[in-house]
Amino acid sequence: MIRSELLQVLQKQNPDLRAEEIEQVVDIFFDEIAQRLAEGGRVELRGFGAFSTRDREARVGRNPRTGEAVEVPAKRVPYFKAGKEIRKRLNEN
Repeated sequence: MIRSELLQVLQKQNPDLRAEEIEQVVDIFFDEIAQRLAEGGRVELRGFGAFSTRDREARVGRNPRTGEAVEVPAKRVPYFKAGKEIRKRLNEN
């Protein structure tokens, strides 16, 4: 699902809201998650999962085209851990 599909589903489920209002809510939702992660925090959505960051150490990588060694700097990357309820839904038969 892409963002526009999410907005369409929310519009169908909430016909009393204007499309601009739904888009604003979605923007605020994702901006708040991104802001909290940028601050080094964690976002937990009960029943869905938790967003956090992990540190990756600097390393030497390879350019796949040339095979040349390339320095990859240390960085923080986003991490998502699915909650118990969503894992259960994914594995229902």
